[in-house]
Amino acid sequence: MEAQAPVAVVLVPFTAQGHLNQLLHFSRLLSAWGLPVHFVSSATHNRQAKLRVEGWNPETISNIHFHDLPLPPFPTPPPDPHALNKFPDHLLPAFEATAHLRHPFAALLHTLSSTARRIVVVHESQMNFARQEASNYPNAESYQFHCPSAIFRSFLQEFKAMGKLTDQVTNSSGLPKLLLDGYFTQRFYDFLSSRREMVMAPAAGHLFNTCRLIEGQFLDLLARDTYLGSKIWAIGPLNPIDAARSSCCHWCLEWLDKQPPKSVIYVSFGTMSSISDEQICEIAVGLERSKHKFVWVVREADKGDIFAQGEKEEVRRIQLPEGPFPGTRSPQPAPPPLLPPLPPPTTGRPSYGSSDGNPHGPTPPPNYSYLAGAR
Repeated sequence: MEAQAPVAVVLVPFTAQGHLNQLLHFSRLLSAWGLPVHFVSSATHNRQAKLRVEGWNPETISNIHFHDLPLPPFPTPPPDPHALNKFPDHLLPAFEATAHLRHPFAALLHTLSSTARRIVVVHESQMNFARQEASNYPNAESYQFHCPSAIFRSFLQEFKAMGKLTDQVTNSSGLPKLLLDGYFTQRFYDFLSSRREMVMAPAAGHLFNTCRLIEGQFLDLLARDTYLGSKIWAIGPLNPIDAARSSCCHWCLEWLDKQPPKSVIYVSFGTMSSISDEQICEIAVGLERSKHKFVWVVREADKGDIFAQGEKEEVRRIQLPEGPFPGTRSPQPAPPPLLPPLPPPTTGRPSYGSSDGNPHGPTPPPNYSYLAGAR
């Protein structure tokens, strides 16, 4: 009879790029300790996570197991760069479809419960069904993983409504109060409400992708409060890059290392936000007039299924400003970015390099744009 594994770790990420990526990097750290790790999502989102991972190849690690759970078809509308509310409502059909993962996840957990003496489920709040299913097994416990920063978690509207974030804490941090009114759409609030209704069992703890050096004040705030209901751990940053390995350095990072501390502006709106061409031009003018060095990542937002392409759908080409703007220089081609190429459906303009006029090699695939301003 085959011996039971002492511990099996089951990771259940939310189906958006920034969430998939963080828990995939966490799986690498866990696997390094010899733990069997089960990464659970739909086939589409597992494929996305593996394709876009940076710095390592998940297929080469034998104790990371990907489970492609069935997901029925869902609409994948394109992002709207002209939407007045920049919240990515176009992703909500994909988010709402994840409710269908619950039953196949329950079946997987049943199988794992008989092959491992202990099961640790790590899930995100939007995947609360995983915690509820884990509560059915005496040898399982669950932990909630938080992708956003500890400061953002502290600023959430529901947290402020309880009066836990005081003016003293806010003012001493040097940050203004964050107002979320009007940011989330009603449909997203309804989605979050439906996920809260899925769970009654408490979490054994909460994991944050941060560290004390970066967010010590806000980790202390969360740890002192009973709102989360259990212990918290800071396990980040979940970064796979070894800074000691010079071969990992992209030319932009080498340039960045030569700049004085706190002298470079980094601009990125992530994988969910769609910015209009007019807004891109305004950002370009603002960066130039700021007279600060900058690194700016420009890309179109993801669709719910990044591999889906409608027959009559027109692929948007991101329009980076060509100038002339007062005081600007024409961007130069850059080498492929640190990240591997994104899949063909994700579009953008070719990458651009430093505005100091230096050439930097061939142009990467047209799926991701990047502009750096150096003086």
